[in-house]
Amino acid sequence: MSAALGLLLGAGILLVVSPLLWPRGARKATPSALMQRQRERLVQAGLSRISPATVFTVAGLLAAASASIAFAVFSVVVLAGATGVVAFLVPFLLVGWRARAQRKLTRVVWPDVVDQLVSAVRSGLALPDSVMTLASTGPAATRAQFAMFASEYRATGNFASCIDAVKARLADPVADRILETLRMSREVGGSELTTVLRNLSSYLRQESAIRSEVEARQSWVMNAAKLGVASPWVVLLLLATRPEAAAAYNSPGGATLIVVGLVVSFFAYRLMIGIGRIPDERRWFA
Repeated sequence: MSAALGLLLGAGILLVVSPLLWPRGARKATPSALMQRQRERLVQAGLSRISPATVFTVAGLLAAASASIAFAVFSVVVLAGATGVVAFLVPFLLVGWRARAQRKLTRVVWPDVVDQLVSAVRSGLALPDSVMTLASTGPAATRAQFAMFASEYRATGNFASCIDAVKARLADPVADRILETLRMSREVGGSELTTVLRNLSSYLRQESAIRSEVEARQSWVMNAAKLGVASPWVVLLLLATRPEAAAAYNSPGGATLIVVGLVVSFFAYRLMIGIGRIPDERRWFA
């Protein structure tokens, strides 16, 4: 009876935290959607020339090498397998970290981009010409993408397709909003573009300031999650260097302990990250 109650309690806790562990978008993801998401993350990280297949290949090779080294050093089969699993995830974690760092870097420059657009439009330039001026007068972090826009627009003269291309290269939700505003103004017309852009610039600055402050206040939660997950495994690795401990971990009980610890660490880390991280803005206009 107590075992059934324990299982029921565990199932209830899992259902409560499931929205944090598996967001709604992830549940509907298909293999092609996962590859597309990985490709978008590579673009956000500034690694657009690297394909998702390359990342998976590197992850597999790293996992095999790490597992082999761990088995050679510790002679614990389950620990070697756990090391391989963690090593397999390392390339994806690095890509995600670089993508978040790049988005954090570009988040502060989008208001300047909007201000440059307002200045160009008010000076009497046509909308495509205003966008092309960002290749020389815009922030350094975005000049390359708008230089490619200028080159493509001079070659094709198709504003809509060039906007789609620069959106794909930037892969940023803020850039999507700015570029879709320009597209709507180009297709529909109107005299309120500068007013809309100024309001958007003000909103982006306020949003960036609030997000930076909240991230600074919640950084301790992220650091605590990483430290709490890493410290038991450092102790385990130190213990596994002793022959008697390695023999104990090779037993069924020791293997079960490592597997259960790995699962608990994974769910605890995801829960802490879900609590501490501010949700990223979705690309509604992708």
